[in-house]
This record gives sequence, structure tokens and C-alpha cells, in this order.
Amino acid sequence: MNRAISLRRDLAERAQKYAQAEGLPHCLSYGEAPNVCFLPYADDSRHGNFLQGSYQAIKADPEWLRRLAKVHTRGRQSLPNTERRWMELDSSTSSDALLMNIFCHPTVKRDGRLAALLGAEPGASACFGYKARVPLANGRFDRTEVDLRLGDLLVEAKLTESDFQSAEKKVLLAYRDFSEVFDGQQLPQIDDRYLSYQLVRNVLAAYALQCSFCVLVDARRPDLAHAWYAVMKCVKPVVLRTKLRISTWQEIAQAAPPKLRVFLAAKYGIAL
Repeated sequence: MNRAISLRRDLAERAQKYAQAEGLPHCLSYGEAPNVCFLPYADDSRHGNFLQGSYQAIKADPEWLRRLAKVHTRGRQSLPNTERRWMELDSSTSSDALLMNIFCHPTVKRDGRLAALLGAEPGASACFGYKARVPLANGRFDRTEVDLRLGDLLVEAKLTESDFQSAEKKVLLAYRDFSEVFDGQQLPQIDDRYLSYQLVRNVLAAYALQCSFCVLVDARRPDLAHAWYAVMKCVKPVVLRTKLRISTWQEIAQAAPPKLRVFLAAKYGIAL
């Protein structure tokens, strides 16, 4: 079975058991392999897709709270009708929700262990959905969205996504620094398309911003790790290459505070 599909099914089963054990409002999407989506409590005191400490911190930060308002693009087609619209981060397989569960947790910023693990500045504030200005050859900019900016570290987070997408070569060749940063002949490609488009674009963002860049994946998805290594080896500037890294949710869990670690194991199967 495809690794992405296998992990998606495992997460759905875990989420359903977690929701039933905790008595959390939730529903299943339509289809042969249903996903679990959570609803917030009527008084908004809790949201089943988030650890309570993280959710309270999100509610207290207007920028973080705005991230929760991303409308689920297929909510009306794949989920039951409710008075409240379904949001992307309601989904148990949302990598953004997992990212916020971890980096919005109050203890994470205070103790600094995760920042040290990823090579980020201690005490740096988390910015989700950061709009990076990546220069194009025509003098304009591409407002590339980066999942997380933590000080001078950019993070691309994946969970059950099938891959890092692809794009026509002419799209990537339009970036000002593409030829300076990448060996275009060696980059993974099929016909007139480059593979792992999101990774290439984020490396270009890191180069333009003089930041580090980390790909965060699940250890159960070695295919995503291999895709990243295939891109990383094509980066030409040595200094930039030393700023590129990869980490797993499992390594994150090892450095997480105890309550967060228990939550990650129970809901996501992310254990040491």
C-alpha cells in the first residue's frame, strides 16, 4: 500500500479512538477511507484536534488564531453539513494542525529544547504561513508561503501529503536565483516538469532571506525524506547546503514536554 495512504488510515483510526475516549465532538468524512474531523466545543473552550495548552495559546494570539480560519476546500463535498463551516485545521491529518500543536505549546518556547534541536534561535516566536518574498528574474517577487518561520529558520512540514508537488520547468526557471542555487540538470524531473517544487521554492526562499531551512516529516514516510535528499544534493552553494536539514516528528516528540509527548503518542502514534 502507498505509504501516504497507509499513514492516513492509521491516523484516522487513532483519531477516532482518541475522540471517543475523550468524548470529543467529531465526524467522519465520506468515502471508502474516511478521515476524522474535529469540531470545537460550543463555548470554544476546547478543540479536539488540539492539545488544550496549545489551543489556549492559539486563542490568545490573533495571528495564530487567524490560521485556524482557513476554510476546508473540500468540506462541503466530503463532510456533513454543520452550522459552522469546516476548516482545514479541523482535520486529524492536517500537518499545519500538528505543527501548531507543537510550536504553540507554551512550554516549547520557554524551555528551548525544540529550537536547539532544529538549530533555531532560542525564544524565537513562531510565525505560521509566513509569506516569503522570493525574487523573480523580472524584478518581481513570489509570495511563497512557508509553513513556519522560527527566527531565521524556515520549516516545511509534511504528514500524509503524497509528495512535494511538481511544476513546469519554466515556472522554476523564472526565479532569479534558480541557476545560482541549483544544478538544474541533476534536479529530479520528468519531461518538462521539476519534481519537489515546494522544496525547491523554499530553498530559494531560504537563500534570498539568508535563513536556514528544515524539512519536517514523519519517520514512517521515508519516501519524503528521500525526495528531500534528492533535492539537497543539487544545491550548489556550500554555505547554503550547510543550512539545510531534516528532522522527524518522532525526534520532535523526544524533545517535547511530557504532556505534549503523551498527546502526540495517543493521537498521532508519534512515539520515541
